[in-house]
Amino acid sequence: MTENYKEFASRIKEKIILKERAVSDRTLDKIPYTAVNGRFDDKSDDKNINWWTNGFYGGMLWLLYHETGDERYAERAEKIADKLSVCFDRFYNLDHDMGFLWLPTDVASYRLTGNKDGRRRGLLAANILAGRFNPAGNYIRAWNDGIGKENGPTSNVGWCIIDCLMNLPLLYFASEETKDPRFKHIAVRHADMAIKNFLRADGSVNHIVEINPETGEFVQSFGGQGYGLGSSWTRGQSWALYGFLLSYLHTGEERYLEASKKVADYFVSQIPESGLIPVDFRQPAEPAYEDSTAAAISSCGLIELSKAVSDPKLKEKYLDAALKMLKALSDKRCDYDPETDNLLSHCSASYHANEHHFPIIYGDYFFMEAIFNLAGSDFSIWK
Repeated sequence: MTENYKEFASRIKEKIILKERAVSDRTLDKIPYTAVNGRFDDKSDDKNINWWTNGFYGGMLWLLYHETGDERYAERAEKIADKLSVCFDRFYNLDHDMGFLWLPTDVASYRLTGNKDGRRRGLLAANILAGRFNPAGNYIRAWNDGIGKENGPTSNVGWCIIDCLMNLPLLYFASEETKDPRFKHIAVRHADMAIKNFLRADGSVNHIVEINPETGEFVQSFGGQGYGLGSSWTRGQSWALYGFLLSYLHTGEERYLEASKKVADYFVSQIPESGLIPVDFRQPAEPAYEDSTAAAISSCGLIELSKAVSDPKLKEKYLDAALKMLKALSDKRCDYDPETDNLLSHCSASYHANEHHFPIIYGDYFFMEAIFNLAGSDFSIWK
């Protein structure tokens, strides 16, 4: 990493810390998903407490706590974790996103403070995630019945999604913490299944795959949140790039590093000159939908990948690509004003959604993670 990269990251890190101090004083007990007119909403109500993004603001607070040592961030993050604990009583609403909910909250709390409640709830979440594993098809089931009917069958018992690769670190945590390899075995089998059924020859990936839950045979893939069948949803590419790499970091198995590199090489080849990432690499030119979250997530993956590879040219390639996107976000899509709650703009949940180019909390989280990592932070939610 050149000194120029460090200077950039350190400068942006200070802007983020200054902004987030004011934001956290306003947000207090909220669990935000988006912002309206510069103010965060709150998903901690009874109806939305199990929403899949509800761990990311807690993750931001723990990153801030680690970097500043300010106890206010730890106290507010613990309140979020306490609120999320009610989700365990609502078992029917829990799905494959257990890692997104409990790694940035309770597991982070345990790792940084030794909080025994964080350990207990993290292991409980890992057991629930492991319970979704189908050994016939070697996959962790995505969602529950009734979700995504427009894309396929009424029952999605055979569905799995590329996003789940990012939830596997919860299982690796459980194995490492308990010295019980069962959780790791499930994670490895799902990751291997993803290489077989999600990763395409050119390095792009499917979003949703259906597997026969009785026989384990591949049935079909769906366009999911991308433009359409066979397209290249960029946030899915980002989950794959980072997710495969995390399996490599937890297991040391070279096949996951090679899978991450394959996705990364494809992703880097598709980055527009502007550095701003579309919702789908194969979408029409108009409307020109963007997804800043895909840029932030893939930057995190590329930074970690640059550390994992030994070839100096690959290190430079991946790091340069991450910096190109991060600088584009910082210059064109970031609001550092402490009076505005959200950090990133121009985020999109999916191509065919009714709304585009709005703030989404995991965009803010992954942008912060990428910048703090570049600036030298030694703490990771996922490792």
